[in-house]
Amino acid sequence: MINKKVVNFGVAWEGLFGYVQGIQVKDTVYLSGQLSHDRQGNLLAPADLDAAGKPLSYDAMEAQIRQTYRNAVELLAEFGATLDDVVEETLYVLDVDAAFPAAAKVRKEAYGTDQPQLASNLIGVSRLAFPAQLVEITFRAVLPD
Repeated sequence: MINKKVVNFGVAWEGLFGYVQGIQVKDTVYLSGQLSHDRQGNLLAPADLDAAGKPLSYDAMEAQIRQTYRNAVELLAEFGATLDDVVEETLYVLDVDAAFPAAAKVRKEAYGTDQPQLASNLIGVSRLAFPAQLVEITFRAVLPD
């Protein structure tokens, strides 16, 4: 049996969908797709939606990305890790053109450098878990020896 350490925020969708926010196996930490929510599970900077439930604009992209990194930092700390330990991230976004400049700005701020030392993917998708959600980010970190 593999020894695993798991961490959750305690938000409703963890139980509804059935998953953990973060899991550590040996020296590797995997974070599930992170959103721009607070500790009560409220989406911060939600996109305004049209009558069909589609985003009216992607103006909230930067704010959502920023909060998503804050949540990742909080989870990583539960494992004794920081963003410096992240080796890969994947950003799933509704609009790549809107996400690229917003993510470039926020990532550089979050990692504290113009060229974060990690593999990164930016993938456009047609839908995320919540209609007002514009971005979801997964992370993989390796703990120091």
